[in-house]
Formats: sequence, C-alpha cells, structure tokens
Amino acid sequence: MNKDTVMDNSSILILNVDDNDGARYVKTRILQSAGFRVIEAANGTDGLELARKQMPALVLLDVKLPDISGIEVCRRIKADVATCTVLVLQTSAALIGRDDKIRGLDGGADNYLAAPIEADELIANVNALLRLQRTQMDLRNSEERFRQLTDNIEDVFWMFSISDHQLLYASPAYERLFGRSLTQLQQAPDDWLVAVHAEDRQLVQAGWQAFLSQGHYDQEYRLGQDGAIRWVRDRAFLVRDDQQQPYRIARISSDISERKNMESLLRQADEHKDDFLATLAHELRNPLSPIRNAVTLMNTVPATQTEVHQHARDVILRQVGHLTHLVDDLLDVARISQGKLTLRHDDVELHAVVEPAVETVKALVESRGHTLTVELPPQPVWLHGDPVRLSQILGNLLHNAAKFTDPGGEISLNVTLPQTDRIRIAVGDNGIGITSYNLARIFGMFTQGASTRDRMHDGLGIGLSLVSRLVEMHGGTVVAYSDGIGHGSTFVLEFPLRQPVTASPVAAPVALATPGVQRLLLVDDNADSVSVMAELLTLMGHDVATAHNAEDALVLARARQPDTILLDLGLPGTDGYTLARMLRAEPAFAQTRLIAHTGYGSEQDRERSRLAGFDYHLVKPANFDDLERALQVEH
Repeated sequence: MNKDTVMDNSSILILNVDDNDGARYVKTRILQSAGFRVIEAANGTDGLELARKQMPALVLLDVKLPDISGIEVCRRIKADVATCTVLVLQTSAALIGRDDKIRGLDGGADNYLAAPIEADELIANVNALLRLQRTQMDLRNSEERFRQLTDNIEDVFWMFSISDHQLLYASPAYERLFGRSLTQLQQAPDDWLVAVHAEDRQLVQAGWQAFLSQGHYDQEYRLGQDGAIRWVRDRAFLVRDDQQQPYRIARISSDISERKNMESLLRQADEHKDDFLATLAHELRNPLSPIRNAVTLMNTVPATQTEVHQHARDVILRQVGHLTHLVDDLLDVARISQGKLTLRHDDVELHAVVEPAVETVKALVESRGHTLTVELPPQPVWLHGDPVRLSQILGNLLHNAAKFTDPGGEISLNVTLPQTDRIRIAVGDNGIGITSYNLARIFGMFTQGASTRDRMHDGLGIGLSLVSRLVEMHGGTVVAYSDGIGHGSTFVLEFPLRQPVTASPVAAPVALATPGVQRLLLVDDNADSVSVMAELLTLMGHDVATAHNAEDALVLARARQPDTILLDLGLPGTDGYTLARMLRAEPAFAQTRLIAHTGYGSEQDRERSRLAGFDYHLVKPANFDDLERALQVEH
C-alpha cells in the first residue's frame, strides 16, 4: 500500500487560489478527499493576505488570475520573510508550454503542473513537496540545534573544507580562548597561529598541515606569552558523507589550563609527599635512637649509678615529648584541613599566652646556648581566642627560631600595640635566615629551608603551615621577613584585641588531694603498655588488675568491682566503646569511673567516648600527671 494514502493529513493546511469556481471546487474536493484542510481564494490579492494570516503548508496557485499574475504572487510569497518557507505548486490550463513551466519555476515555484491534472497526480505532487518540506525543516532544525550548541559551549568548534583547509565556520568561543577576532580569522584563516606561543607555533603548524597525510591531529600547546599562558588541547577528525567519503574537517579546541595546573600541583604534591615520608622516617628515627640507647644504658649500668640512670630517664622523657609534639602537629594539621578543629574562645590575658609558650621552648633554648629576650607592654593586654592554640602559635615560632639559629644565637619576642584595637607580636632571631624563594612559600605544607651548621633537626615542614592556619582562624595575620641567608628572620603576628566585659578574678589554685588507694582495672591489648602502667600505678599504692580484651575485662570487673577502669578504645573484637556501654548497662558499674586511654584524640573521638559512658578521655601517651588528676578528681 502506498505510504502516502495512509498518512494523516488532517493537520496540514493548503491554500487553493484559482479564479475559476469550477476548477477551484474540483481541486479542493480532491485535496479534502486526501485528508487535507483547505482554504480558498479567488484572486492574487486575497491569496497573499490568506498566506500571511493562515501560514498554510502549501499554496496551490493558478497562474492566470484576474488581478495579479500567479507568477508574481509566487514571487511575493517567496520574497516575504514570513512566508518564504511556504510551498508553491503552480497549475495552469492555458500556459502549459515548456517556456511557461521554466518561467514559473524561475519565479520561485516548487513545482509546475499543466492541465489536465489527474486526482492521483495532484495528490502525489502535493505529498512529494510536503515530504521535501519536512526534510528541509528537519535539516534546518538540526542546523539550528548545532548552531546553538556550538555558540554556547566553551570549546571552539571549527569546520574546514577538505581540499584547501579553508575555514568554513568557527564558533564564538574562538574569541574568548584565542583572544583574537572572528572577523580577522575569516579574512585570514591562519590568523589563529598568531595566538600560539612562539615556542610551540612551528610544531603546531607542522602538525596541522600534516593532518590529511597522517590522518591524525591531537596536540596540546600554549596560547599567549609568558604573562598570560593558557593551555589548549586541539583535535581534528574527518567528516564523511553517506558514502563514507571525507568532505569536511571538523576540529575542537579545548581550554585545558585548569587540568594542566592541577597536574602541576599533583606533581608538586607527589614530590612533597616523597619528601615528607623521607623526613617523617628521619624524624621518627631520631628520637627512637636515643630512647633505645638510653634503655640499653639502663640495662647495662648497675642501678647504683643513679646519675647515669637519671640521665637516661631524662633522655627518654625528652624524646617521648618530641614524638608527642610531632604527632600532635600532624593531627592538628589534619583536623584543620578537614575543618574539624574547633577553637575554645575565651578572654585571655597576654601573659597567660606568652609564659606557656616560653616554657615549652626553654629547654631547647638553654641546650643551644641562645639568649631569649621577651618584651611585653607594662599594662594588661587582653586577647580573645583559644589560649592553648595561641600559646601553640608562639611556641612553634620560638621553637623554629631556636632550631634554625646556630648555637649561641639571639632570639627575641617583642609585643607592641600599633593601634588601640590591635596587637603585634614579633618573633625574631639572628639565625640562618630565609631565601627569597622560600620566603614566598614558607607557610606552605612541608616547606623547609636551609639547615644550621650543627644540622639541627629540620622537622616535617608543617609547623609554620599550622601557625598560619591557626592565626587565620583567630582573625589574625602572619608575615615572614628575612634579608636572606645568614641575616636571620622575623615573624610578625597581628591579632585584634578585645576588652573583656568583666575581668574575672583569678581563682586561687586548689591543692589536689592525695589520691587514696583504689582498685583499678587496666584494659589494653598492648601487653608492654599495660604492664608498665600497672607497675607504676602499683608503686603509687593502687590495687591493679589487667586484661587484654573485652571478655576478660568483663569477668575481672564483675569479680573485683574496681573503683576505676582504664580502657583502650581499639581493643580486638569488642572495642572499648562497646565495652563501656556494656559496663554502664550493669547497675554495679553505674558509678564506676571510666577513663578512655587511647591514641584516638579528635573531637569526634572524645564525643564518642562521652556518649559511650566514659568520664575522662586521655590521649596516648598520656602525661602521668593528667592520669593522676583523672584518678583523684571527685567523680
């Protein structure tokens, strides 16, 4: 069956223009029988008006009309932007010669039929023209979609002829990416090469010219000069027709500057990672070596040589302190990077910030023979911030100054008030100084400068990064100054000041009561750790039992009913959180003091331990004074 005979034509409107009533009636009936909707006009003037108002799909137009020639009507329909896409099928019973048909087609008609016209011939011609119109409309829609796509993408889309590489089209993104006008490109198709970096231009041009012979073009190159470089990835491929014959060259240019920057940052990060791991291994081995030697010394020298044993213990305590400081800095940096470090803001007097910082660096300053000068304003100065973190900032700067100054150097901490609401703290030294290259990146993660002559530990390169981030979190600024190697350095901090609403009186220190003898249960899967702590607590007079897993701990707890239980959180099988909840679920342990003793020290870990029922959270390696306080504070 003919596809046209089953086509639904009810939505298609046809304008039938003929001054002969009988002929017009017949043609209308034929078209209606095929399902078309038909409107009529008896002259050219009415036909033009209906064409503009009704926008028919096709005009069936007789050539001989009383007012305007059908050829002129056709010309006007095709010349009007509003009706130029309307199909015109001209018919004539008088002008049926070859020249008449040519004149009609030249006037814009889409086809020309001479009478007599059979019904099926008329319908077949109308359907053929409508199919052509649909095809053309689909093509125009496709082209419009393509134009909108290429006009709105960030990539540059190009189209070239295959014979001579002449430019046929370039999308508007060309001007944004290449920084040159499309008009200039259309006049000179090779103008885009001017935008290519001088060092890349010859190679890019050679690759583009060799595209047809090689069948491949995919290049990455720079645009612009050293002042403003952008990276581009340029690709081209052949466009083929339905016979698989190439007839166009399509090309896409993409801005890959961000990708290139990320690749550079990843390479740098990878290099920093390698440096960091090597330095971390070095920093961990450094304190471990004297700790091992001190233990060996204590095992070798008789206990009667108390001075030797005391010296070995002092070495172990110092090196453990160094390791603890190292781990704390790493954890702080991780928390800040993840946005998990919270500050405990309070009104704090300047001395309460400076004195702990000076105390933390005192031993290092004395061991290296430095002179430390501290100058503070005579009047009380109040800051608003986290006292511990503010002291940590100054402690890190003083520690760096002592570390990167050759023995016998001078270090200063000078506090001034440049404005009534600002405080300036300068930490200076006459140490090794900082190169101009390192000065620009000194607060970056894992950044390290030169070493002192005695090769003092360089550290992990995270201390100053931590300082910078903590200062920023307090609303302050930090700037480094140095005239270069051998000329020392100065770090200047500035913070906003705050006058406290009320000056709270300093509470008198409360003397801690000597802890009474307690029944203690220590639970830790690290046998060495739990045995040493048990011995120390036993020497203090406590009755101590130990367990290495949750199951044994429950049995011992029920049998001994301890006053305090110290739990490691990372137990095998049932962890410390679960064990704490199990203990709290039993009435016998509702008032038992539970102390978490763990290597997990984040705010989330502390909150988890609190929710699990712990009374205190001590982070390994816990200071023994902190443990004593946790044992003796009233529960």
